[in-house]
Amino acid sequence: MSRKFLSGNEAFAEGIRLARPQVISAYPITPQTIVVERLSEMVEDGSLSAEYVHVESEHSALSCAIGASAAGARAFTATSSQGLLYMAECLYYAAGGRFPIVMMNADRSTALPWNIYGDQRDSLSQLDSGWIQSYAENAQEALDLALMSYKIAEDKRVQTPYMANLDGFVLTHTYETVEIPTHEQADKFLPPYETDNRIDFESPKNMAFSAGPDTNYIFKYKEHKGILAAAEVITETEKEFAEIFGRHYTGLTENYRTEDAEYIIVTLGSIAGLCRETADKLREQGVKAGVVRIRYMRPFPNKEIADVLKNVKAYAVLEKDISFGNEGTVFTNVNSALKKAGVDVKGYNFIGGLGGRNISAGDIENICTSIAKGTESVNFIGIGGEDNGK
Repeated sequence: MSRKFLSGNEAFAEGIRLARPQVISAYPITPQTIVVERLSEMVEDGSLSAEYVHVESEHSALSCAIGASAAGARAFTATSSQGLLYMAECLYYAAGGRFPIVMMNADRSTALPWNIYGDQRDSLSQLDSGWIQSYAENAQEALDLALMSYKIAEDKRVQTPYMANLDGFVLTHTYETVEIPTHEQADKFLPPYETDNRIDFESPKNMAFSAGPDTNYIFKYKEHKGILAAAEVITETEKEFAEIFGRHYTGLTENYRTEDAEYIIVTLGSIAGLCRETADKLREQGVKAGVVRIRYMRPFPNKEIADVLKNVKAYAVLEKDISFGNEGTVFTNVNSALKKAGVDVKGYNFIGGLGGRNISAGDIENICTSIAKGTESVNFIGIGGEDNGK
C-alpha cells in the first residue's frame, strides 16, 4: 500500500490499472479526459498491459468496449455529458447483451446553454438503460469503486455493465491523499475475468440476437433481476474488500447521525460532506439533523431509504438534477420507495448546482429550516419554490 496526492480522475485511473482491463477504448471530453490520458501513459510505460484504442467518438468508444467484452475481454471506457448522451444507443446494447463493461462518467451539465461544469443530469437521464450506477464522494472512494466495480459487474448473478459517476471538477479535478493498494492485494481481490458469454469458435453460440414478442420481455425480466441481484453482491464485495484493504463501505446508502434525526437531507455525490458539516452545526443549535448519501442509484435502495426516513418529521432531497416539467429524478425515486413501504412522511425537493452553480453551507442550513416550517414541494436553490400541485 502506498500513498499519493491524486485528483479524482487520477485516483480512478489507478483503480482501473489495478483491475487489469485488457481493452481500453478512449475518446476525450472534459472533464473526464485525464482518466484516459493517465491510462494511456500507464500502457505506454508498461505499468498496464492493455490494448489501448483511440476511437473517433463516444459512440465508437462504447461500441468498441462491447465488442471487446463479447470476445471475453475485461473492457473499460469513460465519458461525460454530451458524450454519454451520444453513446446512449450503445448503453442499451451493453446492458441487454449482459456485457460487464465498466465506464467512468464525469458528471457534467447538458446542453443548452453549453456548459462544462458539473451537475448530474447526464447520468440520471440514463437510469433506465440497465446499468448499475454508483456515485463517489471523494477520490479514495473513486479508486476503490474502480476496483470493486469489475467484481460486482462480472459476478455471474449480475452480469451487468457498471457506470461509476464522479462529480465533474468538484471531484474529478480536486486533489487529496489516496491510498493505493499493491498489485498483489488487487489480484487477490479481483481474479482474471472468465465468462461463457463470449464468442467461442470451439463452442459457437448466438449472441446479440433478435427476440420477438413471446420472448423479448423474458430477456428484459432477467436483465432486471440481474441488476437487483447486484445489491447483495455489492454487500459481499465490500465485505471482502474491507478484509483485504481495511476500508469499509456501507452498501447502497451511507447514513450520518440518522438514528434520532427529526430532519434528514438525502443527497448523492461530493456535496454530502458539506451536508454532514451542516448537520453537525445544526445539532449544536438543537436541531436533530441527519444525512443520507445515496451511493447507488441502480439498484435503488428502496428498503434502506424507507427504513431511515420512516420516523422523521420531514426530509429533503438535495440533487443536481431536474426532470423538466415535474421534479428531480432522485426525489421521484425516494418518494416511490416510501410509497411502496407505506411510509407517510412529508418530503421536499431542493434542486441546485445545475451548470456547476455553487451550493453553500448557508443554502443547506436553509433547507433544514425550510422543511421544519414547511415549503413548496419543489424548490430551486437561489430562485425559490415552485408549487407543482403535489
